[in-house]
Amino acid sequence: MTDRCTWAATKEPLYVEYHDYEWGVPVFNDRQLFEMLCLEGAQAGLSWWTIIQKRENYRQAFDHFDAEKIACYTEEKLQSLREDTGIVRNKLKIQSVVTNAKAFLRIQKEYGSFSNYIWSFVDNKPIVNHWRTAKEVPVSSEISDYMSIRLKKDGFKFVGGTICYSYMQAVGMVNDHTLECFCHPSNISVQK
Repeated sequence: MTDRCTWAATKEPLYVEYHDYEWGVPVFNDRQLFEMLCLEGAQAGLSWWTIIQKRENYRQAFDHFDAEKIACYTEEKLQSLREDTGIVRNKLKIQSVVTNAKAFLRIQKEYGSFSNYIWSFVDNKPIVNHWRTAKEVPVSSEISDYMSIRLKKDGFKFVGGTICYSYMQAVGMVNDHTLECFCHPSNISVQK
């Protein structure tokens, strides 16, 4: 059996696949970065399991996270989203995706890409931590708290410090795989 982070020690294929191939893997594609920002915001107050089970529904409901389309959503479209049982039907969270799409497009214009902007918080290089146990992994950091302040200032919603840290983990800005996990970079180099 492969050693994984304790949170992924499950037989649920969605969780295992997410852990093994996405979590902690650097993402630079703007659309993927936007999708994860939206999904992390949707998670607020819920479990990641709730969101990952609905991820394909989110992609369908939100036009595969095409920010230009989302920024133009009408009240009629928003109402249909509030009635969509395939996603979390929280009015504020749904509205935040539209708000964030508009902020995302502004950032793309200003910085050339959202990737340039978001990765600047970690000097364009993933932070690789060396936690022995899952209990050591923080829920936020100075960087995620600062990122939260900046994102809010730049017009984003549902981007508190804890959400930002979770986002950083999800898009590989932070690698928090524990040392015994086969996905930790120190173990990957051993496998090669």
